[in-house]
Order: sequence, then structure tokens, then C-alpha cells
Amino acid sequence: MKIALITPAAPGSRHGNRGTATRWAAMLRELGHTVSVQVEWDGRAADLMLALHARRSAASIRNYVMCYADQPLILALTGTDLYRDIRTDEEAQESMRVATRMIVLQDMGLAELAPALRRKTRVVVQSAPVVKRPPPLKSCFEVVVSGHLRDEKDPFRAAAALKYLSAYSRIRVTHIGGAMSDAMAREARDWMARDKRYRWLGEVTHGKALRLLARSRLMVISSRMEGGANVVSEALANNVPVVASNISGNIGMLGKNYVGYYALEDEYELALILARAEGDPTYLRALARLCLRRKPLVSYKAERDALRRVISEIT
Repeated sequence: MKIALITPAAPGSRHGNRGTATRWAAMLRELGHTVSVQVEWDGRAADLMLALHARRSAASIRNYVMCYADQPLILALTGTDLYRDIRTDEEAQESMRVATRMIVLQDMGLAELAPALRRKTRVVVQSAPVVKRPPPLKSCFEVVVSGHLRDEKDPFRAAAALKYLSAYSRIRVTHIGGAMSDAMAREARDWMARDKRYRWLGEVTHGKALRLLARSRLMVISSRMEGGANVVSEALANNVPVVASNISGNIGMLGKNYVGYYALEDEYELALILARAEGDPTYLRALARLCLRRKPLVSYKAERDALRRVISEIT
């Protein structure tokens, strides 16, 4: 089958949507399909379109449906789709209406959809590679934040939490991710100047990001909205405990009974959890144990099989 896979993230981009598209293309080729990854549909014939992002891929979706109204179309909803755009954006709403099937990346995403849309939606949890875990730094209790510097990620919440930690705390925050604006880069540098326990590395290769994550004692994901963060999948795959903002997308990845949530945008509560993780080995082991239970969800085979099932339903 010829599949046009549409992602708004350009080639070479380290944005999550590009990573998802690249991984899905590889899986679909393993399943015997011919896949063309495009930022905008090129108009060439395809047996199926798989588009990421309801709003940003709306033109490609509209043009494909005009040309091939009888062909199936799968729409994968991103975090900004689920938790913002589909409420107000007419193009995003139209993309959902014409889709044959939709994909969300974690269970809680289904709750954001009207019943009629939910019935044609399936959950496909993103997988992540396992890397050899380096030994943790002995000089500190390293906490990693992995994500680009943009408002949706609430990127400096872990940095802000540092001021509430004891002077005896050994916690250090290593932040990985490119700045999406000059203002964000300046703010990151300001935080580093203000508190030597915070270090922003900027954008690094995916391999280096994985190794830094695997080396850490735990990861903080402080996002305001997430469709199903791939960095959470990476932490689960590599046995790194997670502390997360209590938003729907994180709860869908880690489970409703997870004990590592803090109130969104509350750096004081985040600091309390970080201090507890550093000082209470029993609590840190509990986080690790709960994450280990979720690890099977983020295997490559599980994600590929879920994609295969979605396609088999409509072809």
C-alpha cells in the first residue's frame, strides 16, 4: 500500500512530530508498505494518508480528501490539537470530521473527544529505544529536563524549584532542548547565572539526549500540555523515574495512581517532591517500580502492532 505520511515538522527537525513520523515510516515499511514522508502533500496518488496534527496539516488533509474522497485517512492528534486547537480552530475540527480513523498517543486523550469522534479513535503509545545506562554522577543527584524551550513546556519550572531546596541538597538540574526564541535562550542563560545548580545544554543529538536521560536519577516533565510525550516513553524505556505535572497527557502516560505528580506551575510542590526523591530511597524506588510497570507500553513491537491494527480496520 502507498502511504502519504504528513508531518508539519521539516526534515532534520528534532521536534517530536518529526521523530514520530520517522519512526512510524520505518514501522510501516517493515509491515510492507511504501511510505512517503512529506511536510505538505505533494499531490501524488496514495492509498492512504496518515497525517500528524489536525490544524497544521489541515491543507494537506483537505486537498487529499478532495482528490481521493473514497480513500482512508488517519489523523494523529498532537498535544496542541487535543488540549487547544480542536476546541476553537475550524480547520482542526474539519480534519477530525473527515478522518476515517484518529490516533491519540495516550489513554486520557480519548476523554477530550466527543463520543462520535471517540468511537473512531485508537490509542497508539509511542515507543522509545533502550540505551546502555551509564552510571549516575557521584558528584550530585542529577535531574534531567528534556524538552525544547517553549511556553507549552513550562520549561523553567524545575529551575524555579531549586530555590526551595535545602542548602544541603545535592540536586542539580540538567536541561536538554533547543530554545524556540531568542527570549527563551536569554531566560535560560539568566537562570544559569542566577543558580549554578541549573545547567542548560541547548539542543543536542538524540543519542546524547538519551544517554544523559539514562544517566540521571530522575526526569522532570513540567509541561502545560502534552499529547503523549515521547520523552516520557524514553524515561520508561530506560528505567528512569519521572516527576510530572498533573496534566491529562502525563496522567495518560503514567497512570492515574502514579505518586510522582505535582500541581501544574507549582514549583514549591515540585521542590518538595524532588527533595523527597533525593532523601527517601523508598519513595524513589516506588517511582521506579511504578514506571517499570508501564514499560511494556512503550516497546517498539507494541507501537508497530497498534499501527498495524489501525490500518487493518480501514483497508
